[in-house]
Amino acid sequence: MTNTPQFKLGPALQVRGLVKHFGGVHALDGLDFEIPAGQCVALIGPNGAGKSTCFACLAGQQSPTAGQVIWQGQPLLGRTPAQRLQQGVARTFQVAQTFEALTVLQNIQLVLSGAGPLSWWDRLDQRDITRALLLAEQADLQSWCAITVAELPYGAKKRLELAMALAGLSEAGPSLLLLDEPAAGLALDERAAMMALVRQAAGRGVTVLYTEHNMDAVFGVADRVLVLMQGRLVADGLPQDVAQDPQVLQNYLGLDFKAPGPTGRSS
Repeated sequence: MTNTPQFKLGPALQVRGLVKHFGGVHALDGLDFEIPAGQCVALIGPNGAGKSTCFACLAGQQSPTAGQVIWQGQPLLGRTPAQRLQQGVARTFQVAQTFEALTVLQNIQLVLSGAGPLSWWDRLDQRDITRALLLAEQADLQSWCAITVAELPYGAKKRLELAMALAGLSEAGPSLLLLDEPAAGLALDERAAMMALVRQAAGRGVTVLYTEHNMDAVFGVADRVLVLMQGRLVADGLPQDVAQDPQVLQNYLGLDFKAPGPTGRSS
């Protein structure tokens, strides 16, 4: 049974009847949900539930078999990832996608929205330095700006990828951030730091949808939790309600699950 809480904000993202088949495998089987602007929502579920397929359909790496994806009243399906980025939709991946030979600041400068294509005579490290430094600071990377990405520890690379996703979004329009396991591969304290940055992005008005297997990066962080199993949504509600849902406990979290306390929220 799906328990849908009432929220005051209208939906910014609408997913309607999303279906994705791979031959006889139904990876997504009629997925429906809405996310209000500025909300931070976790999409969780066991391996094979369809989370990555859902993200790929939302971000444009895959085309669904059927259904609709509406962002700010505009359809996304049929548009490339680059076109979706122009509409304010950015994503990250389970394994951080960065440019290893460039410095931290150059990685951010390379993908800044509105900066235009680089010409052969341009100097990347001179491109919109003030804005790039601000994004680096927001990701707690200010002391790493001149370091080549290949030299970074993995936690810093994950924060850099988040900064790059935000850099690609327009500062003027509404933004949707799709984060595919932002805390994957991170130690507990690194996960807490990463999820605090995610919360900060949502606090600045960015709509966030993220997948995660680490429950400390879900409960105490997300405003709302969606639970996906076998391509279908089986629970949708406030974290404390989902943590007590009998079906979710029995089939995913475990009957002895106790939701972790807040770790990623800023006061």
